[in-house]
This record gives sequence, structure tokens and C-alpha cells, in this order.
Amino acid sequence: MQRKKTGSSKIFKLVIAVLLIAIVAFVGGGLWLRGAMDSPHEHTAAQRAITIESGASTSSILARLQREGVLENEFAVKLWLRFFEPGVSFKAGDYRFKSPITPRQVISQLAKGDVATQQFTIPEGYNQYDIARVLAGLSGLKSSPNSKPPVTQDEMLKLFKNVSLIADLDPQATTLEGYLFPDTYEYTASNTREQLVETMVKRFRQVYTAESQQRAAELGMTTRQVVALASLIEKEAKVDAERELISSVFHRRLKMGVPLACDPTVIYAALIEGRYRGKIYQSDLDRDSPYNTYKHAGLPPGPIASVGRRSLQAALNPAETDYLFFVVDASKNDGSHKFSASSADHERAVKLLRQAERNGSK
Repeated sequence: MQRKKTGSSKIFKLVIAVLLIAIVAFVGGGLWLRGAMDSPHEHTAAQRAITIESGASTSSILARLQREGVLENEFAVKLWLRFFEPGVSFKAGDYRFKSPITPRQVISQLAKGDVATQQFTIPEGYNQYDIARVLAGLSGLKSSPNSKPPVTQDEMLKLFKNVSLIADLDPQATTLEGYLFPDTYEYTASNTREQLVETMVKRFRQVYTAESQQRAAELGMTTRQVVALASLIEKEAKVDAERELISSVFHRRLKMGVPLACDPTVIYAALIEGRYRGKIYQSDLDRDSPYNTYKHAGLPPGPIASVGRRSLQAALNPAETDYLFFVVDASKNDGSHKFSASSADHERAVKLLRQAERNGSK
């Protein structure tokens, strides 16, 4: 009997020893794993976008990040996910991982889908040539099948000929001029320039609502005419409150059948021919272009710039005035205008402006 007790005691002690070793190993392993997961790791991929494809497995993603240098030990991350975050899933997208970064921060970024984005802004009043220059200069974009970097302004202008994007709104359109909505946009390394163009047109559609189209019909205007008129207002208005007043002048002149005499259309006519020299010359005023609203009554053939929400609203809702003219107000320095109902009043306002310009040049 004594021998049995002694044998049982040895077995018990052995089990206890094994358990203690296992506990120590587990605790030690846990401490090592936590330390590994919370240790910042420096890498050289911070400025590089890393694309995580849709449907990629967790193992392949971790292996990719180790190859890129973002992770130092993918095995530790796999253990962590297995025992501490078994249900986590990673979202596809373009990522930039700061340096240094801990593995747990990498997991959090992938789980949240905190993708890397860049921005570009198209100001109100930019024409297609301005917008082409901005889009051509963007960095970090995916190359499309139809273009190879570096992208030029002329290549962007070709993309603006995809009028299928607005064919239902403007069957007469030959370019997307006027329909590339001015706004601030975000993009990632997976985006192409074609996609950015589509996004800008989509934004225009969100602003130019069914109610806007109904109001245009009430005025007897097509979408193309509304956008063309709004583009003139956009280029002329420097003070927001004057948009409806400028609209009223153009609406009245259109009804009377007299030329709109809008300087920005003369500039646009010169731009089309590649002959704009920074200011308007007499030869520009004499140019026999359908965009020259000094020589041709009515609206120009199409928009001359991208238009914001306020100019669209002003084109559809002109103020009720008897104004037929406007010119920059010589008594102010904020770009506001002097509005007149008679040619005599307008000529006096023009004379004052010319006098102020001469005095200012002395």
C-alpha cells in the first residue's frame, strides 16, 4: 500500500510540474505575443500605396504586408488573430501605413477600412482646359487602358469628349464642358482619371435635380441653355448676391434679341483657337466665333465653364429688374458691378471705370 501511495504522489507531482510549465509557457508566450503586437516597427513603405484586393485571404494579406516591410513577423499576427480576434475581417482598398506602426495598428486600419485618399479641388468657373490641367497633374492614380503616364492636358481633353455621360440631359453636347461639377473630390490609387470624370458628372446630376429640369421647362429652356447661361453668370459674378441680378440682365437681353456682350465668351472663343493672350484685344472682339456674344445675339453654342449650385439657381431664378447693362463699379474694390437700365447710365458708369483705371495706372 505504501508503494502505491508513493507512485501516485510522483505522478501527481509530475502533472503539477507539467501544468506549471504549461502555464508559464502560456503566460510567457502571451506576454511575448502582446509585446510583439504592441512594438512599433519602422518600415520604408509609408509613402507607397498598398492595394488590398477584394476577396484576398487574411493569410495572403499578411504575407503581402511582410513582403512590403509593413509587418516584421506575420506569424505573430496570425497567432494574435487566431486567439484574440478570431472574427476580424479586412476590407479591400488602397492603404498607406505610417512608420513606425504596431501590428495591432495595422490590424485596426485594415478592419476599419481606413484607406489612403488624396484630394483635388475644381473651383467654380474653371473651364475644361483648366480642369484638364488639374487632372493631368494628379499623382498616385491608376493608369487606365486608354492612357499611360504621364498624362497630358490634351489626353484629358479627349476624355472630356465622352458625352455619353450626359446624352440624356444634353443631346447636343460635343464635350463635357459645363457638366464637370466644381467641388473637392477624394480619390485613391485604385481610381483612374476616367472614373474621376464620371464622378464629377455624377455630382452635377445630383445638383441639377428633376426640380431644376422642371423649372427650365417652365422658362422654355433646355438643360444646355440653362448651363450655358449659368456659366456666363459664374464667370461674371464676383459677389455672390449679384448672381440673380446678372441673370436678370442676360434674361432681358435674350428676350429683346440683343447681343449679351459678355467678355468671358470672347475669351473662351480665343481659348478654343489657342489664341488667348491674357487680355481681350480688338481682334478678339472682331473674331467671328459663335461664342463671341458681341457679334452674335443669343446664348453661346454651349457652356464656357463649370458652374456651381448658386449660378444654376440664378440662371433658373433671375431677379425682377429693368436692368440691361452692368459694368464693374469704379467706386468699389470688391469686384461688384454697377447695374443700369439705360445706355446713358451705363455709359457714365463705363466712363467712371475707365477714368479709375487710368488713375490707377499712373
